[in-house]
Amino acid sequence: MSTVPPAASIGLSTNHAPFIEQARAHGEIFIRQPYELYSEENQETWRRLYARIRPRWERYANRKFLQGVSNLALDPNAVPKLEEVNHFLAPLSGFSAKAVSGYVPAYVFFDCLRTRAFPTTVTIRDGRQLDYLPEPDIFHDIAGHVPMHTDKSFADVLVRFGEFAREAAEHVAGIRDEHERLLRMESILRAMARFFWFTVEFGLMCEAGQIKVYGSGLLSSFGEIEHSVSSPLVQRYPIRLEWVINQAFEINHYQPLLFVVESFEHLFELVHELEQWMKDGRLDNVAPGEPGVNETDLKSFLRK
Repeated sequence: MSTVPPAASIGLSTNHAPFIEQARAHGEIFIRQPYELYSEENQETWRRLYARIRPRWERYANRKFLQGVSNLALDPNAVPKLEEVNHFLAPLSGFSAKAVSGYVPAYVFFDCLRTRAFPTTVTIRDGRQLDYLPEPDIFHDIAGHVPMHTDKSFADVLVRFGEFAREAAEHVAGIRDEHERLLRMESILRAMARFFWFTVEFGLMCEAGQIKVYGSGLLSSFGEIEHSVSSPLVQRYPIRLEWVINQAFEINHYQPLLFVVESFEHLFELVHELEQWMKDGRLDNVAPGEPGVNETDLKSFLRK
């Protein structure tokens, strides 16, 4: 006679989480964090991820990130509770971590940033595969992204980028020819994705004459955080907008090309410049290549 394991033993692993699967089946994007479902294996995975990357943060992360980790009082021994994260986060920048069931259409994601909400994955990667993850998990989102959200200057960059997304949707809405509207929106989305990738996800910053990491994709990667700063195989260039929006990238290997900003104020100015380029038509035909723009993301903008 078979028995059904208790809910807590099922867990919230990225590759197996019935709670998440059910939410997706019902079309639910925003959910609660069912903390009671984390298994001991999930908790151990968090402990292992945190313990091994903390020394690399101390060496390679920018000081605003390190201050953010301290301000959030992240527990190295337990998966964070979002309500506790938000207790520390909201007073600092107005941001909050908002639990989601997984993939969020691009426009919805960016519009959350505009309102100072960060869509946050609640599942955690399988403990047998700590390094490579093709999609975000709670370690990437909370340990990689959210400490940066405690800094007001960086938080304002995210809000400004969210506002830019809304302006992009309005920008193409007035184009009567449907084919032309699709082509322009696809090109603008590709430019946006590349900009976000090379800054928020994989950005480097010059700090007191040294290269430091502020991109969450690097900050949540035990191997790549060191590789991005130290490896001779990585090309590192001062950021230029025309390079970033025309530079293809792939997600399944260490990045061979990264860009360096001067400050978060500089990054904010770049988002403003990106907006002006869109208005001038300079994002209407960026270089082809990765990332691809899927139909769901495209429609999420065109419906606005």
